[in-house]
Amino acid sequence: MGNRNNTTVPDFILWGLTDSEEMQLVLFMVFILIYLITVLGNAGMILIIHLDLQLHTPMYFFLSQLSFLDLCYSTVITPKTLETLLTSNKCISFTGCFTQMYFFAFFGATEFFLLSSMAYDRYIAICNPLHYPVVMSPRLCRAFIAGSYVIGFTDSLVNVLCMKGLHFCKSNVIHHFFCDITPILVLSCSDTRDIEIMIFTLTGSTVMVSLITISVSYVSILSTILKINSTSGKHKAFSTCASHLLGVTIFCGTIIFTYLKPSKSYSLGRDQVASVFYTMVIPMLNPLIYSLRNKEVKNAFIRVMLKREHSRQLK
Repeated sequence: MGNRNNTTVPDFILWGLTDSEEMQLVLFMVFILIYLITVLGNAGMILIIHLDLQLHTPMYFFLSQLSFLDLCYSTVITPKTLETLLTSNKCISFTGCFTQMYFFAFFGATEFFLLSSMAYDRYIAICNPLHYPVVMSPRLCRAFIAGSYVIGFTDSLVNVLCMKGLHFCKSNVIHHFFCDITPILVLSCSDTRDIEIMIFTLTGSTVMVSLITISVSYVSILSTILKINSTSGKHKAFSTCASHLLGVTIFCGTIIFTYLKPSKSYSLGRDQVASVFYTMVIPMLNPLIYSLRNKEVKNAFIRVMLKREHSRQLK
């Protein structure tokens, strides 16, 4: 099934992470554990924020949206990866492949702009605390969320439409564990230079706009924190944005490393490791980062549990 003489393929073969059956079983166990933690962590974060009224603030509204995106982001990739590891079925249809690629790009681009919105929220909270309730109104928060989804939708749609006309006349084997942009470009026998330029421009613009927004916000935040006289005040101010800064650094770093380079420099082993990190590990880490470093989330969890126990006793 590897070699084809025609210019279109009805399906693709996902090469996967390893040919060893023993390693496939080990990876299956590791990935299913990661996915379960991801689902429980992000769904739990969304539920706690929804149930606890004290968390109905802009920061936690954005955090609940981040958890939702991480949940979707991981679900687009992980179930199919688990199937290929557990069974010999590594086929994915042409439509299914491009659908997976579209939603992966959609949720990824949306998350970039959501992280920018969260950085702006922290900037207002620390640099202009008196104006925070007025500036970060529910209407503006909803506008930020809607804008993130619209930009993510448009960005990913253009990427997929650019690639839809590619021809695959040599092989239908994708040297990756999911349908990602770079390995599909490498697989195509079409001239992909114009497509690469378009995708690089779109992805680069998304990353740069987000990074500029985040960088400007945090430069202002750090400048404000340094002007605070008390050590406890500095620590309290920095602790409100430390989790977000850590999450942004991990997410943006792996995305830049993987995508902002020519497709010819694609490396199977190196890029697969990076891909596992940002498609599975980061969605699992985010709720841990934001909850373990956040006393308000811990206290909210305790309040929700106590309230649930109290309700159970009354019954």
